[in-house]
Amino acid sequence: MILYEYPFSERIRTYLRLEHLLQRLGQLVPRDSAIDHHFAITTIFEIMDVAARADLKADVLKDLERQRQLLHSYRGNPAIAEHVLDKAIRQLDTCFEALSAQSGKAGQELTENDWLMSVRSRSSIPGGTCEFDLPAYFAWQQKDPFTRRADLERWTTTLAPTAEGIHALLSMLRDSGAPQKVMAPAGQLQQNLPQGRSFQLLRLRIDPRLDLIPEISANRLMLSIRLMRQTPEGRLQASGEDTAFELTLCA
Repeated sequence: MILYEYPFSERIRTYLRLEHLLQRLGQLVPRDSAIDHHFAITTIFEIMDVAARADLKADVLKDLERQRQLLHSYRGNPAIAEHVLDKAIRQLDTCFEALSAQSGKAGQELTENDWLMSVRSRSSIPGGTCEFDLPAYFAWQQKDPFTRRADLERWTTTLAPTAEGIHALLSMLRDSGAPQKVMAPAGQLQQNLPQGRSFQLLRLRIDPRLDLIPEISANRLMLSIRLMRQTPEGRLQASGEDTAFELTLCA
């Protein structure tokens, strides 16, 4: 099944973008080739750009505290396993303390590294990291994989508090929804959302054998999903088939 996710707010959209970049970074750093480590560095720069929002750290801390208070309210509920609840609260406490102790934005310490910032300033220019533009960077790429990887792991530790906080929040958000099977008549689904609930994330799973691509739009009142099929020329055309898929709304 292919999973698509759609955020209902700019805050969750930012979290998902950072998660996407962090997952890419996690795959690139353990590799050995210089080209993979080049893209790991450019991914670090992308993470810094996304995390440059002035209120990101405050948003993550606020959401961690909100989740912590919510979990504490489940104390004494016979339907909740206390040891599982304790583990979740400890995870949130650890994330909150680590992020609170971090000064500035994610990756701010890296801005004091002149060598990295010289690479960053050239990486936005097509072909700007050639050896004649950045000979010091070219020399770094010729080092053995162990040395390059050690540098990358040292640089990525500055991103860890933000990464762990966002991972915890998104994991709990995804777990808050109950999947349901729905039918899109003639390839379209429109649904009013329950009043009094504020959803943050839509998750859609669809069979890849159907070869359909969902176009999703949603707000606090309703959602609309239109299933599309890509033509050999690359254009998207609306599907007119009745199609079933799995839908999860997470609050």
